[in-house]
Amino acid sequence: MKKYLLLLLLMFLVSFISAQKNVVDKIVAIVGDEIILKSDIENAFLQEQGRGVITSSSDFKTELLEQQLVQKLLMAQAAVDSITVSEDDVENALSGQIEHFINNIGSQERLEAYFGKSLQAIKDEMRNPMRERLITEEMQQKIVEKIRITPSEVRSYFKKIPKDSLPDMPDRFEIQQIILQPNISDAEKERIRERLREYRDQILKGEKTFSTLAVLYSEDPNSAVRGGELGYIPRSNLDPAFAEAAFNLKPGRISKIVESEFGFHIIQLIDRQGDKINVRHILLRPQVAESEKEEALQRLDTIRQYVTEGKMTFEEAAYYFSSDKKTKNNGGLFANPLTAEAKIARADIPGEMAKEVNRLKTGEISEPFTTHSENGAEEYKIIKIKAFYPQHKANLDDDWQNFELMLTREKQMEKLEKWIKEKQENTYIHIDDNYKNGKFRYDGWIK
Repeated sequence: MKKYLLLLLLMFLVSFISAQKNVVDKIVAIVGDEIILKSDIENAFLQEQGRGVITSSSDFKTELLEQQLVQKLLMAQAAVDSITVSEDDVENALSGQIEHFINNIGSQERLEAYFGKSLQAIKDEMRNPMRERLITEEMQQKIVEKIRITPSEVRSYFKKIPKDSLPDMPDRFEIQQIILQPNISDAEKERIRERLREYRDQILKGEKTFSTLAVLYSEDPNSAVRGGELGYIPRSNLDPAFAEAAFNLKPGRISKIVESEFGFHIIQLIDRQGDKINVRHILLRPQVAESEKEEALQRLDTIRQYVTEGKMTFEEAAYYFSSDKKTKNNGGLFANPLTAEAKIARADIPGEMAKEVNRLKTGEISEPFTTHSENGAEEYKIIKIKAFYPQHKANLDDDWQNFELMLTREKQMEKLEKWIKEKQENTYIHIDDNYKNGKFRYDGWIK
């Protein structure tokens, strides 16, 4: 499974590059209603050559073609199963990918010079490939979602691994946290509400459109550029207060002011399809006064003192004081954002937290420090190193979750491969004669 996710990511990275002028384009493969062009293969090949990771082997072009064939199979099934992704998810992923590019190349200016086009033009060319990538990932997840692993299967899996093939595990930590978000004054909340009332009145009076005001004033950078439109999102992916207001609207109607974990909104319903909804919104975030920030830091310092003096445990303090719903009920235990495991390698610890971890020994508690939540809001935190696991040869006692994950991925890959072979039999597939002689991993492409 992981291999194909990586392959699909590879295809995304190269697919937005414009076709080379010296490539005479033509259709080289058809999968259901999906087509693959010669330029798709050539651009992928040229990009890999530029990275220095391949030779001019014709077998590699076959591998690139097969990656796209698998992706088109997934896209065809996604269309049948009505799998979509929201425009907000696409824009978030695009922003992350652009940031990654800029970090690698050094600056936005260098990125624009490299591609010979503006940042917006680069994003526009990346948008459809990114959407396809997200859809195929959703489709893969649906294919393997029912796979379950039992403890006995994990033990049997471990016993079959030769001892000299067991992986070396890096240094890892178990980290607990207590998070406080600063209080927002009633005066500041009222200031935000009054601004949103003004916007709502302007829309209702026909003085401005919702989209115009969203572009001008919304503090959601991902949707503001699209006039506040979020795209179709399932109810389960929305903040509960936001979802309740949005799903009670009729098309074109505008909500009253809604407070969510992200800030304050007004919402306009565009369309609803079952449990998915497409809305526009204008988001305003209250400003935190310096006095409120200082108060949050002082409260954390007091909580830290309670724990260090033995007046309560860190677990108790997390339960009573932490504002983080994800961790307050499990002793403040922080989960690896990549794998959801309790044990996290140093390289996977988020930046602001990583600096504090480097200063601490096992059992020590950090001084209060500033960080940011997933939605970008400023928050304040103390952490404790609950346990440290030094580098070692993997074993079942210390690394159960890793072997469980390895077995899960192996079963997922088996399920995906079985699915591919079944779909090959039942899907219209045509490959150009010039591409039929390659060495494919799956025999069912040629019919």
